[in-house]
Amino acid sequence: MPASVKEQVRRNLVAIISLVLAILSLSYNTWRNEVTEYNRNVRQAGFEMLMTLGEVHQIVFFLHYDQDETQGNPRLGWAKVLLAADLATIMPPEVGTATEGLLVAWSTHWPSLGREEFAANAVSDAVDEVRNATLEALSRLR
Repeated sequence: MPASVKEQVRRNLVAIISLVLAILSLSYNTWRNEVTEYNRNVRQAGFEMLMTLGEVHQIVFFLHYDQDETQGNPRLGWAKVLLAADLATIMPPEVGTATEGLLVAWSTHWPSLGREEFAANAVSDAVDEVRNATLEALSRLR
């Protein structure tokens, strides 16, 4: 005589609970690994972004204030700004928005660096915006 569903559930309750717990544990572990990987990627990109922004500032200072086109090479500045834009793709959206502003500021003002104070200030301000957005993104990581 077949046992009722209620009776089968009662007899297999431990197995059912074990299965539910295993699925929940696997789901949580997968979610936690995804969050950890995202945080790791953003943290690494953020630190690299901060170092790159420091290098952009150095290039601006050498080019504008020291009139040194060797250490303040505009092509090196382009490379660093483009690297920052690439790193911003890994970062939260507000960092990407700030980096777009840096790209615009650099492309607009790099020819005037060394001649116009406004150019140096515009690029430095754009670098500072990206730096602040990056620091904010890093501070929100858990």
